[in-house]
Amino acid sequence: MNTIQELLSNKGSEIFSVQIDAPVIEALRLLAEKRIGALIVMEGEKLAGILSERDYARKVILEGRTSSDTKVKEIMTSHVVCARPDQEIEECLAIMSEKRVRHLPILEAKQLVGMVSIGDLVKAIIAEQKFQIEQMEHYISG
Repeated sequence: MNTIQELLSNKGSEIFSVQIDAPVIEALRLLAEKRIGALIVMEGEKLAGILSERDYARKVILEGRTSSDTKVKEIMTSHVVCARPDQEIEECLAIMSEKRVRHLPILEAKQLVGMVSIGDLVKAIIAEQKFQIEQMEHYISG
């Protein structure tokens, strides 16, 4: 598994999102229900941003706002770092590290086709390395 497309084929490309005008409490419920750390924020059918647990902690809790009265658009990250399905997993991991993000929406021809987390990428790299080690061990012992 070398590309994001291959990773999405194995992981699945289900996307969890919330609309830009939704109250933050709705986003929090979805994050908790799906046991995920970030949601895509949509404005209709268009990617508008991303909302992470960190956004919530820094922009709601620390600022004394309430989850019911605050809109997602008020706290989301609107400058979203994205990747393409044909990009290499290692390349995306480097981008995430450099840009200090933990989630990457995946866009193909401006259409949202999935999202990967830093954990997804690390697991894929470890699995690939384990496979290569097993192949070498088989080759050496065989």
